[in-house]
Amino acid sequence: MRQITFIGLAVLVAGCSAASSTARGVTPRLTGLPVAPGCAVTDKLIPTCGAWWGIAPEVFTGRRPGRAVAEAERRMDRKADIVHVYHRGAELFPTAEERRVADAGRLLLINWKPSTEHTWDQIAKGAADDRIDALATHIAQTFPRRFFLTIHHEPEDDVRDPAQAAAYAAMFRHVVARLRADGARNVVTVMTYMGAPNWAARPWFDRLYPGDDVVDWVAFDPYADARVNDFAGLVDKTRPDHPSWPGFYRWMRSHFPGKPIMVAEWGVFERHGNPGFKPAFYASVQRQIANYPQIKALVYFDSPFAPRGDTRFDTTRAAAHAFRDLARQPYFSQASIPAS
Repeated sequence: MRQITFIGLAVLVAGCSAASSTARGVTPRLTGLPVAPGCAVTDKLIPTCGAWWGIAPEVFTGRRPGRAVAEAERRMDRKADIVHVYHRGAELFPTAEERRVADAGRLLLINWKPSTEHTWDQIAKGAADDRIDALATHIAQTFPRRFFLTIHHEPEDDVRDPAQAAAYAAMFRHVVARLRADGARNVVTVMTYMGAPNWAARPWFDRLYPGDDVVDWVAFDPYADARVNDFAGLVDKTRPDHPSWPGFYRWMRSHFPGKPIMVAEWGVFERHGNPGFKPAFYASVQRQIANYPQIKALVYFDSPFAPRGDTRFDTTRAAAHAFRDLARQPYFSQASIPAS
């Protein structure tokens, strides 16, 4: 969700103890999705079968971090594999609260804008090196676990020309290279696009990509608005005014056949007058997710106050039931969270 850039959200989804609500061991109610034996996790946190289940819980509600995670896990009747948090500027992360989230058996997906006072070109040329170095030192001293890091997510609507797109790619490369040189080798990098056809059709779009050597996962943030009716439409959204655009999943598969894909934010907006839409949409995820094997993580954006609508997954009893059934699918519980 493009508007999530403020500091208050940086710790919104952290700080939960190991005793939170329901563990992974709950027997799933549905068994329609394929389950493969012997699932492992690679050094880049890629599950070799199934996909991670994640959430950014109760965003914009003002709830304390621990309560937000615990309540969301209670509501969806399972523990999250991934918890999505947001930082910017000179903030150091993972915070103590976020470290407790990870220590309780979850993966962190940390979303960081290195600077809001410098341009991408300036960051690429060293303007934020002091804070990058300080962050790497903090990570080395406090957090040995692997975690996902996406750098300035959803850059598309900040781009006006090809030079800016290239500056974004250079900025991303510089930040990753400097973190690695400083010893932050437990960072698993994620390049996160908006996933909107109108931006993807721009002539500079391909220039945003920083390069395979500094990107471990590719991601996008689609939402089920009025143009989307099922999961297939969500991940492969097309538009008649951009007829050459094939859909984001198709585009990612053709451009990055060896990269895991993360749906780093996804949400279903409330449709007033159609209370059955959310449960029907979650059922479509269950039916269709196996058709998209390169998607290795789904991270839901749960908020009553999302900028374009209400994305809470349980606004009706039927929606809550369908979402819990989806979350407890064996497909999303095959891999174990690595201990380091």
